Amino acid sequence: MNEIAVENRKCKVMIVDDEQLARTLLADYVSKIPQLELVASCSNAIEALPVLNNQKIDILLTDIEMPDVTGVEFVEQLPYRPCVIFTTAYSQYALDGFDLAVVDYLLKPISFARFFKAIEKALKLIQIKSSVQDSSHIQNVNRYTDNQSFIVVRADRKLYKINFEDLLYVEGQGEYVTFHTKQRNITALYSMKNLLDELPAKLFMRIHKSYIVALSYIEIIDANSVTVAGMSLPIGPSFRDAVHEYFN
Repeated sequence: MNEIAVENRKCKVMIVDDEQLARTLLADYVSKIPQLELVASCSNAIEALPVLNNQKIDILLTDIEMPDVTGVEFVEQLPYRPCVIFTTAYSQYALDGFDLAVVDYLLKPISFARFFKAIEKALKLIQIKSSVQDSSHIQNVNRYTDNQSFIVVRADRKLYKINFEDLLYVEGQGEYVTFHTKQRNITALYSMKNLLDELPAKLFMRIHKSYIVALSYIEIIDANSVTVAGMSLPIGPSFRDAVHEYFN
């Protein structure tokens, strides 16, 4: 993993899992990454909530299938939103991760290489948030006009010009979005709702709480997903009728 500096401090990590072996494994993985500091390892959400209320957690690793309060219910009631990484043995829960705009979704048994990748994504998002100096960075472009063919996005203290013809899809990740283009991926502090006003409706469509896609790059459409540039992206239940109506 490349070194990602985050405000010259270690990122605080919490583990929530009802299985002792899973907590032990994740704690070992956390200890191997210098940028991380494990501050709590809890067996359930009820035990974890007081910790979250008393200190700021940067990265939350939580199981989904837990007694009393599931991981999904736990994340929905958090007092604030750290970078959330779901860990679970049940692949059918994958779409819950999409709906909650979590950083990643890890299927047990979790290899260290896969864990590494998820943490790298979380650290990148934390770095982006820490680099934002004031609220003027939140909105990066003006509203779309008919003669406009690009948007300008502020990220990593730089300005990126993104041509509409190069933008494949946009992925929402909580307070951030990642612009997936032909050339690169650019992650910025952004509002998905406001972004819809800044992209031309004739070229882009929202298919999910966490995804806006370029209509011209959709390759395959099925009941629950679309394929864009080889990536299968979920269609959210509330967007399904509009998506299928448009293409029918």
